[in-house]
This record gives sequence, C-alpha cells and structure tokens, in this order.
Amino acid sequence: MRVFSEAERAELWDLFEKGVSGRQIAVRMGRNYGSIRKFLTDNAGRRPRPRSSSKLRLTVAEREEISRGLAAGRSLRAIASALGRAPSTVCREVNANGGPAHYRALHAERSARRRARRPQVAKLARCPRLRRAVEAKLRC
Repeated sequence: MRVFSEAERAELWDLFEKGVSGRQIAVRMGRNYGSIRKFLTDNAGRRPRPRSSSKLRLTVAEREEISRGLAAGRSLRAIASALGRAPSTVCREVNANGGPAHYRALHAERSARRRARRPQVAKLARCPRLRRAVEAKLRC
C-alpha cells in the first residue's frame, strides 16, 4: 500500500472539510476508497494539528551545539551557559543519550521525538513484575 504524501494528505483534508464524500475523494485522487476511509478513521475524521514543541524543549540546533561543545572538550556548564540553559538540562540530555563520549545530536533528537509520542503505554501495562507488586500491595 502506498503511503500518502504530505501534498496528498493536505488535499484529502481540504476535500473532506469541504464536504466531499470519501468515495469522491478516492476517485479524484486515484486511490482506493478503503485507503481513504482508513486514513480518515485513523485520524478520527479530524485534521491533525501541526506538531509543535514547547519552548522548554531543546531544539535540534541546541542539540547540535551540545554535540559540538562535547567534541571540542568543553564542560557541560560552559555549553549550558552558551545556550542560556541550566547546566542540569544539558547534563540530563547528555546522560540520556549516551553520555559525553557517545552523544550525537541526530540520535538525541530522534530519541526525544520517540519519547514524546502520545499516547504512551502505561508503566504498569508494560511491566508485569511491577504490576504484580502493586496489585499485591493494594490487596494488603
């Protein structure tokens, strides 16, 4: 199955919001009606909001600056000062992504995006051992 391009998605949402039926959209776009219907139901019939990051989150440029600073042998405090960020923010970022010797900006950005995806599976659902322990404590 062919994935919708960004332009196709925009066209699909524009047509859908104008009241064009799913079958008519499929004909206009030269696609199978089932793929149009699946796309719309997967998105609950609503155009997704554009992704935006909080100002509190590190940007790709800041992650690249951290990577360059580490490669140049600068301290985490010096890097944080240059970025206008708290040293603890830079320290947590570096430690979460391989430590000073292995930090790479692109890998860190991808990891941050993956961790930010919603919805996330609850910790008790992911870890049966923890779930059993919590259930046992609740029974007491």
